[in-house]
Amino acid sequence: MTNPIWKPSPRRVADSNMQRFLKAQAHRLEKPEYDALYRWSLDRSAEFWSAYWEFSGIRAMTPYRSVLTDPDSMPGARWFEGARLNYADNLLRPEHRGTALVFYSERGARIEMSWDELRRDVAALASVLRSMGVGEGDRVAGLLPNRPEAVVAMLACASLGALWSSCSPDFGVGAVLDRFGQIRPRVLFATDGYFYNGKTIDCRPTLARVAERIDSLEAVIVVGYVEPEPNLAGVPGARRYADILAKASCKEPSGTGASGTGVSGARTSGAEASKSEAPGAEVPEFKALPFSHPLYIMYSSGTTGVPKCIVHGAGGTLIQHLKELQLHCDIKPGDAVFYFTTTGWMMWNWMVSALALGATLVLFDGSPFHPDPGVLWRIAERERMAVFGTSAKYLSALEKSGYRPAEHVKLSRLASVLSTGSPLAPSSFDFVYEHIKEDLQLSSIAGGTDIIACFISGNPMLPVYRGELQCSALGLAVDVFDDRGRPVRSQKGELVCTAPFPSMPVSFWNDPDDAMYRAAYFERFPGVWCHGDYVEMTPSGGFVFHGRSDAILNPGGVRIGTSEIYRIVENFEEIAEAIAVGQDWEGDVRVVLFVRLQPGHRLDDDLVERIRLAVRRDASPRHVPAKVLETPDIPRTRSGKIVELAVRDVIHGREAVNADALANPEALDYFRNRVELAL
Repeated sequence: MTNPIWKPSPRRVADSNMQRFLKAQAHRLEKPEYDALYRWSLDRSAEFWSAYWEFSGIRAMTPYRSVLTDPDSMPGARWFEGARLNYADNLLRPEHRGTALVFYSERGARIEMSWDELRRDVAALASVLRSMGVGEGDRVAGLLPNRPEAVVAMLACASLGALWSSCSPDFGVGAVLDRFGQIRPRVLFATDGYFYNGKTIDCRPTLARVAERIDSLEAVIVVGYVEPEPNLAGVPGARRYADILAKASCKEPSGTGASGTGVSGARTSGAEASKSEAPGAEVPEFKALPFSHPLYIMYSSGTTGVPKCIVHGAGGTLIQHLKELQLHCDIKPGDAVFYFTTTGWMMWNWMVSALALGATLVLFDGSPFHPDPGVLWRIAERERMAVFGTSAKYLSALEKSGYRPAEHVKLSRLASVLSTGSPLAPSSFDFVYEHIKEDLQLSSIAGGTDIIACFISGNPMLPVYRGELQCSALGLAVDVFDDRGRPVRSQKGELVCTAPFPSMPVSFWNDPDDAMYRAAYFERFPGVWCHGDYVEMTPSGGFVFHGRSDAILNPGGVRIGTSEIYRIVENFEEIAEAIAVGQDWEGDVRVVLFVRLQPGHRLDDDLVERIRLAVRRDASPRHVPAKVLETPDIPRTRSGKIVELAVRDVIHGREAVNADALANPEALDYFRNRVELAL
């Protein structure tokens, strides 16, 4: 076993929420250590989840009768039957005081929202929705940036028992209709536009087409972001968010200039912002609902067909998120928590749950490199962030930009950097500790939209090993199976979960017999959740991720994870990023590597040879690409994940399924009809 790259100090371990929880359960454990705590969380699953319910102080109007019913059914197990609670009630706890939300736009405006202001706006918006007849089981959609209004609208829906579903406003018309068209929302919250990379994007044409084609919509409520009072004449049934909130709150709307907000009473500062004072707070009404009552509808990527609509329950989402945020991320009341995300990525839903812990959410909308690579780190310094979350791709791009946060900002309160979305390269571990901060918990975490949570998580009590995710998350029976369904260690296999957990989807939308649900996760290994990741469990108990199973390369019958190649290739200073796919060739499969170069570099024979030598040396001869080709862009989903399957289809002359689901579908054109692939 290699030496760890970071170890928590004894004081940090002692002060952690994980240690407090461990001490509270010490009488149930063989040893007072995490491994024993984890084994107990699996061996006595109902006991563990009940103990965590009490530890976290989950608020319920009616107590549960049983923790886990039908534990051998997967799917089919039922959690916390009899309990009636409300997700929004747990996030808007009356004891929370001070600042709830801080928002930054790309243009520099800063909006601050207190807990009282947040509760008041949720109460006002819930009353508006209630007056429209919105209630239990109705769907409400959001086509919104990562702004306070998105949080307010979601919590207002949750307070009523309605289902919330959101996409980021950069989704095209087809992608929005593929998602919202399936669930038929009654109300759509949207933005008039947004700012990105110095540009202003008008969303009203997209919004008009969406509103015309979803016939279930009874109201479209538009947040004035680009303009404080946008002209909505072309959008059927549209009303301004600021107007309806002001009417419900019996006060005048507050315009805030070109980067304005409809957030009633929120304090604003910075460029193009004005001030307004908040009146006395109101308390929302919360509908008491069963533990498994639907809360969110999330979507699969949509790159292999029409997106699947994944329904997640309120109780399962709440208890799973609290466990991860409180224990694995060590978030405490008053901590400033940030995740660079859009409302179309599950990390937005995950981040918002930190409100239940009394944390302050720092929201950002825009490019993380505009006007320069330091923009997010200046915000981190100003807001004294405790947790900075982002994607592996962002950290890689930050490293290649030449910006070194430690040279420019003081991050005295920063305790954790979180990374997900794709495997975090070992070199990125080095970059974080050398150029961001020496003493912090770097948590590369992994799970997904499917479980709205993490299978593999961080741990404030454990060391961090270079290139590894720290540990399996409490209460999840994570394992690695070979092709025959046998557990393996220190070799690659399928990431699976062998026992039920609370945040399994309640269902898929429009899947009455659960056929799609079972096919998605339980077809490969009956009775076992197969997640679709190709991974390896290390001797330390951590994990190395090698890519998605469906993107695995198979030259000569040997399974190769794409991330194994990326880790090597993206260390080259000439290469910005890469994508590797398998091409059917002469009765076998050959590896084809496409690279996007950094400005000022070219793909010559010398660079190609150095790439091949490095891959052979650091991986194996099987990993060496038969072709290394240049591309000016690489297709990706809107959450930043590169899409190997779409590229694989295109190079074989097939149309990529659902190109509308991509953030940059035009990039696929760079892979079509490449003459080099015929040789």
